Amino acid sequence: MLEIHQIPVLSDNYVYLAHDAATGDTAVVDPATTDEVFAALEEKGWTLTHILNTHHHLDHVGGNEVIKAKTGCTILGPRADADRIPGIDVQVGDGDTYALGTSVAKVFDVPGHTRGHIAYWFEDSDALFCGDTVFALGCGRLFEGTPAQMWHSLSKLKDLPEQTKVYCAHEYTQGNAAFAITVEPDNAALVARKQWVDERRANGERTVPSTWGEELATNPFLRPDSPDLQKTLGMVGADVVEVFGETRKRKDNF
Repeated sequence: MLEIHQIPVLSDNYVYLAHDAATGDTAVVDPATTDEVFAALEEKGWTLTHILNTHHHLDHVGGNEVIKAKTGCTILGPRADADRIPGIDVQVGDGDTYALGTSVAKVFDVPGHTRGHIAYWFEDSDALFCGDTVFALGCGRLFEGTPAQMWHSLSKLKDLPEQTKVYCAHEYTQGNAAFAITVEPDNAALVARKQWVDERRANGERTVPSTWGEELATNPFLRPDSPDLQKTLGMVGADVVEVFGETRKRKDNF
C-alpha cells in the first residue's frame, strides 16, 4: 500500500506525495509549488520518481518543470490535454493502468472542469486522486465542459468502494457544506457532517481526505436522484442531468 503524505500549499491547495515502500518509488500529485514539495521529500527521506498531473491548471502543474529538472522524474498526465501539461513524458487516459512501484493506478477520464481532466485510483491503497473533479461535498466548476459531461464523469466513479479515500486538491469543504445544506436540508448525514466540518475548521484542522461513502451520502453533486434535493430545487422527477446542472448553477451563484 502507498504511504500518502499531504502538503498544504498556496491558500487552499493540497499536494500529495505517494510513496511505495517496497520499491522506493515516490510520486507527487499536482505539484502547484516546489519548495514545499522538496521540503517534504527531505523530511520523509524519499526520492521523487514521478509527477502525476490531473489537469493543466497552473495550481496543479506549476512545479512540474523545476521539479523534473532537479529530480529527472517522469511526468504523467492526461492524453486528452497533453499539449497543456508542462514536461509530460507519459500520456494516459480512460482505462489505462500505470504502476508506481508495486502500486497500480487505474486512470479515469473525467472531463468537465477541464476538457482533459483525469483521476487516478489506486485500488489496493483505497486512494483516489481526483484533482478538481470531486471535492469534499462538492465538484469542480465547469470551465471547459457541460453538465452532461461532468455528470458522466462523476458517474464513472460512483461504484468505487465506499472506503476509498478522496484525496481532492482543495480545502473547500466548509463553503461546500454551507451550500449543500441549502439544497438538501433534511439530509441527516449532511447536517451531522456540516457540524463536524465547522468544528474542524474552527480549530484550524483539515477536512480532507474524506471517504467515497461520505461523498455518496452527503455530496449534492453525486445525489441528483435524491428526492429531498429534487424537491428543494422544484424538479421532482426531472432528468438527473438537469438536476445536476441546476445544482451546479446554484453553487456558482451561491
